[in-house]
Amino acid sequence: MRAMVLDEPGRPLRAAKLPAPEARAEQVVIEVHACAVCRTDLHVVDGELPNAKRQVVPGHQIVGSVVAGGSRFPPGARVGVPWLGWTCGKCRYCLSGRENLCVRARFTGYQLDGGFADYTLADERYCFAVPAAYADAQAAPLLCAGLIGYRSLVVAGDGERVGLYGFGASAHIVAQVARWQGRRVFAFTRPGDAEGQRFARDQGALWAGGSDKAPPDELDAAIVFAPVGALVPAALGAVAKGGTVVCAGIHMTDIPSFPYELLWGERVIRSVANLTRRDGEEFLKLAPQVPVRTEIEEHPLEDANEALDRVRSGQVRGAAVLVP
Repeated sequence: MRAMVLDEPGRPLRAAKLPAPEARAEQVVIEVHACAVCRTDLHVVDGELPNAKRQVVPGHQIVGSVVAGGSRFPPGARVGVPWLGWTCGKCRYCLSGRENLCVRARFTGYQLDGGFADYTLADERYCFAVPAAYADAQAAPLLCAGLIGYRSLVVAGDGERVGLYGFGASAHIVAQVARWQGRRVFAFTRPGDAEGQRFARDQGALWAGGSDKAPPDELDAAIVFAPVGALVPAALGAVAKGGTVVCAGIHMTDIPSFPYELLWGERVIRSVANLTRRDGEEFLKLAPQVPVRTEIEEHPLEDANEALDRVRSGQVRGAAVLVP
């Protein structure tokens, strides 16, 4: 099969021919129809996340059809494969409903080969049925951009005024969900990014401006999607007393020091780590009800490096998706 392989962090992916995977107990072989590109893929490729599998195939927003193995899904069933690929089921986190924090968890496209390939192998217990309302490429961003965004929105609380810092794949989905819930959305982009601000307004943002600007109203909560630590104090300065700032990324540059006054008033900073299967089931049931519409740009598998570069430079409107 064709695959794009990361031989060493910091190097471009290499086009390779690999043996097609074979399923073992509780595994399914999946023919990949589409795999969205995530900023986490960039962190893996750029070496910002340690302990990646040697010569790993990235990609963890996979939509495809089951071709062999398993018993949960019949052959031909369309499934989605997310970031969370396996947990131990025995540690105190797994036993308390927090499998996203499992101490031995393994992740798709990081410790397990992912979807930048013609076929992939997945534990069927961690796969999801994909809503019929979505075509393959449109569904792919739901598997991480949507799931992490949804979990971040939930932990941000029920406040009406929600700020989104960094308006990319996750934010453009979350904005639609928040608006459907009756909230007001305030979007923050790179300073001067007029096109990004127009895109945010198209997705339901009441206001959009640069991350160096103050919103017209105090926020009840803010979600920081951009991996820029300096945005955390900025978000704290924008939220009202009792507000929450959620750091949604798996990697972020250092957060600079800031005066205690920004945190005082029972403001909260918290992170979101990974996802649970329950998150996936809830969100994939919710998405067609909104309905969430994903904005995508498609790239052939062999152009994976170009797609990664476009995500890195913020040129993608919505999400980039590889189509083998």
